[in-house]
Amino acid sequence: MAESVDMVREHLPDSVESFGRLGIIKDGIYKRIEYAIENVFDICAILNADLHLGVPGTDEDILENLVQHGVFAPDMRQSLKAMKGFRNIVVHRYGAIDDALAFSILTEHIGDFALFRQEVERFLQSFEDGAPRELRQ
Repeated sequence: MAESVDMVREHLPDSVESFGRLGIIKDGIYKRIEYAIENVFDICAILNADLHLGVPGTDEDILENLVQHGVFAPDMRQSLKAMKGFRNIVVHRYGAIDDALAFSILTEHIGDFALFRQEVERFLQSFEDGAPRELRQ
């Protein structure tokens, strides 16, 4: 996830006009952000399974389980739902993506990956410190 996000940051230009002219580099940005978002949801699924939070039917169920049990704050769930929505646009409407909207989303929300990572690391650190955080029931 971090490698993909770093690559996106490295190649994301300063203006939407420049972004629109990137050609194959822009395609790579879309592919890397798609991959990073998939990594986020893979991590969520692993947490849900390893913590025995229940058998989810959807990614939404996984997020709900993680929030209900105190792994993530509700605002993180909203950020992750927005990520998933953006990923779906990239995957299912690839040829018709509004580059201006995509550029805006990327520049405004690329930091959400770091926030996600911080929340996961904070949660995992509670286990490494020998005092596991109590999961909400």
